[in-house]
Amino acid sequence: MNTIFRKSMLSVAGLAFAGGVVAGPIAAHAANPAVDAKPVAVAVQSAAPKPQGDQSHITLNDEQTANVKAIIAATKKAGLPERAAVISIATSLQESKLENLGHLGDANDHDSLGLFQQRPTSGWGTPEQITDPAYSTTAFLKGLRQVDGWQDMALTDAAQTVQVSAYPDAYAQWEQQATDLVGQHWNS
Repeated sequence: MNTIFRKSMLSVAGLAFAGGVVAGPIAAHAANPAVDAKPVAVAVQSAAPKPQGDQSHITLNDEQTANVKAIIAATKKAGLPERAAVISIATSLQESKLENLGHLGDANDHDSLGLFQQRPTSGWGTPEQITDPAYSTTAFLKGLRQVDGWQDMALTDAAQTVQVSAYPDAYAQWEQQATDLVGQHWNS
């Protein structure tokens, strides 16, 4: 019986302590009329989503940098925000390392071309159109706009919904570099 009594008392004491911890600041605030009880406005900045998983990085040459700028220009022309450019650049980094790929011959088992590895036989456009960075970006962005909620999706999910890749998670590894590139070139 002594053990039961002791456990009961400890339980009551624990509840009293927890109640004091919660009620103490409330009671202290209520007892002090000098404290202004008006809500305080807090500035909250919307941050870009944190990149998922391990990140890859490549050093860009002049052609690749020009392609970054072409993707950004097409994104701005389409009236889309920086996030669309980040998704586009990350997708192109995965698909072509930002190189405007022509016909790859035996190294390619399909007819994929350009910055986004788009296929003429899948309706992306003619080979000439697909290898035009402005056209291929606009085509990619058109697909992105058709994805409900793309603005709030993980980058790899948004890119995969447009691209339908055999490696759906591969886009995520380029998010940090794409974000940095957009930050560097968006206003230039």
